Amino acid sequence: MFRPSLRRLIFPLTLAVLAGVPLPLRAQAPAPPPAFSPQEVGIDEHLGATIPLDLELKGEDGRPVTLRQLIDKPTILTLNYFRCAGICTPQLNGVAEVLNRTEALPGKDFQVLTVSFDERDEPEIAAQKRTNYLGEITRPFPPGAWRFLTGPGATTKALADAVGFKFKRAGDDFVHAAAIIFISPKGQITRYMYGVTYLPADLQMAAQEAARGEAQPTINKFLKFCFSYDPAGRRYVLNTTTIGATVIILAALVFVFALTRRGRKTKSEETE
Repeated sequence: MFRPSLRRLIFPLTLAVLAGVPLPLRAQAPAPPPAFSPQEVGIDEHLGATIPLDLELKGEDGRPVTLRQLIDKPTILTLNYFRCAGICTPQLNGVAEVLNRTEALPGKDFQVLTVSFDERDEPEIAAQKRTNYLGEITRPFPPGAWRFLTGPGATTKALADAVGFKFKRAGDDFVHAAAIIFISPKGQITRYMYGVTYLPADLQMAAQEAARGEAQPTINKFLKFCFSYDPAGRRYVLNTTTIGATVIILAALVFVFALTRRGRKTKSEETE
């Protein structure tokens, strides 16, 4: 049986947790105010829309090339910037990992286009990035099956807008989400996959759908809940505050329920 003094202490603590009052568990720096809104950063899916195929970008050798020239098979599009020290690297690592594991044939069943939306990125850094990531591929992989492209800000912004990819400059860096976007051979957007890791079976299925021009709705948008931008570290991090608060609230509710039930049971036993 809980003593009255202990119960008087537990209930205020529980109410404080539920009300969002920080408890003195550990010193914690105040969270910075949001630097952007969902209207400014994120992804608005444009399933079924056709991207502007006549946009002209630069290849790794600096030569101009249009999307129409490049997209002749199911294409996985990633939008990144090559100086990014945050979420871009884990995402591209995730792409390299899934390319190693999928049964789909690169250069035949699919290809990958990584486009920088930072106009300061030049073909030289794109070529280096391409060399680095092709070095992570351990299976037979045609170099032309993964291209790294750059271009003027207006051009890359037009591509980002066409696929619903919204980003915002934050000092010398950018705030942006992570997703891979599947494009059909005719330039139609058919699928979005969020996050930085991908399943080989999902990639293979999405590539087959893109080959048929079938746009499929997105089921998993986990990134929007579990990742947030850390302006101090200039990177995306797991949103432990949100997840931790959810766990604490659920635990508090379970505790209050158990406490109340036990108190009623004890009172019932005393009256018998």
